[in-house]
Amino acid sequence: MTVTWHTLDAHDWRAAVAGLSYGATAGIRAALARIARHDRDLNAFATVLAEEALDRAAELDEVAPADRGPLHGVPVAVKSEIDVAGVVTTYGTRANSTPATADARVVRLLRDAGAVIIGTTRMPEFGAWPYTETTGDGVTRNPYNRTRTPGGSSGGSAAAVAAGLVPLALGGDGGGSIRIPAANCGLFGLKPQRGRVSPAPHPHLWHALGTTGPLTRSVRDAALVHDLIDGNVDTDEHRAGPVGSLVAAAAGAATAPRQRIGVCLTPPAKTGRLHPEHAGAVRRAADRLRAAGHTVIDYDPHYPDPTAAFIPQFFAGIRSEAAEVEHPDRLERRTRNLVRLGSWVRTPVRRRAEKRGVRIARDLDRVWDDVDVLLTPTVPDRPGPADATVGRGALRTLLAAAGPVAYTAMWNVTGFPAAAVPAGTGTDGLPLSVQLVGPADGEERLVALAAELTG
Repeated sequence: MTVTWHTLDAHDWRAAVAGLSYGATAGIRAALARIARHDRDLNAFATVLAEEALDRAAELDEVAPADRGPLHGVPVAVKSEIDVAGVVTTYGTRANSTPATADARVVRLLRDAGAVIIGTTRMPEFGAWPYTETTGDGVTRNPYNRTRTPGGSSGGSAAAVAAGLVPLALGGDGGGSIRIPAANCGLFGLKPQRGRVSPAPHPHLWHALGTTGPLTRSVRDAALVHDLIDGNVDTDEHRAGPVGSLVAAAAGAATAPRQRIGVCLTPPAKTGRLHPEHAGAVRRAADRLRAAGHTVIDYDPHYPDPTAAFIPQFFAGIRSEAAEVEHPDRLERRTRNLVRLGSWVRTPVRRRAEKRGVRIARDLDRVWDDVDVLLTPTVPDRPGPADATVGRGALRTLLAAAGPVAYTAMWNVTGFPAAAVPAGTGTDGLPLSVQLVGPADGEERLVALAAELTG
């Protein structure tokens, strides 16, 4: 049987493995060959664990079919801010040098499900930017057009999935860092509710802003990963409420109760100008959902300004991670300047910003009295140049970063779940995307609607 591995999502990859003798090994060999062939141009991977991945695949090939997990033999890439045993957790820097002694909780859960961790992926230092580029490790490029950015900060994860190097990857989202690269690379990107996914062994990811989530080629893959990594440990600073199975939500989307969907083209942050093709993508998605029986209306949430809540937390996230590195002198000059620019964000300032975010979330709870889900653009403009931040200092990079987060950062401030959903291709040949946003613990709604939009 001939398998075109790079076209498969995780579900189909597992099925292909099951249909072959030594299928896990065959799949991992194919993935490693494709990484070797294509990643020299993309620069998606920071570390490729070739020998370890092949050893793991050989072990999996000895597992009886009845004992195989839901991700049996599936190669997974992991953003470099998430601990993988034996690999330096770089956070995109060259300022750490000691390998992690154990997997992060999410990595261990994926391994337990049969996944093969094939490597770690590029990100800007501390995930600060919606671009993926560092002074030491160069520029990560969009598989659809190598001159364009995959976005960031989970740009390496997105590029790896979009190029067919792996069928799924883990990312982190503190201001749009899953959804922006998902939008730029034609993927489904889920930012779960704050506190849904444990950041263990760490107590938080960028304090109240960040969360871990999947970047995938299909909604069903993201639903599966979500259900596998959902949960908390005692050391977590944030916890989400209960939510049902997203696998069930995706599978039952066509017969699920119809939703009230509010369409809003106005960004919460006035930092980017909406491209007409992005507005068109939202309108087409609205028409499709209306045809599926949902109630779809134009809706103005009257957004509060998130700036005073987001900016202090952004600086606090950077400063807290920079304070933990082993070799601060190896940080980029841009990052060191960013840490200095945020020196005013001491703990009391951060806590006030977090409380402001809670107030904004409570204010926006009124939205869910009127609609069940918001439908918006994911990003305002087309993917920028891959090298847009090369050579720029902290202030100029901050200005470049402001536009892409216009529609995404609000939902980190509030903690509400949000997802980027593929919506076709623009006239430039690059992907289009729309964003779905739901209330606290509303992931099931988002996944069901995304499954209808992409089905």
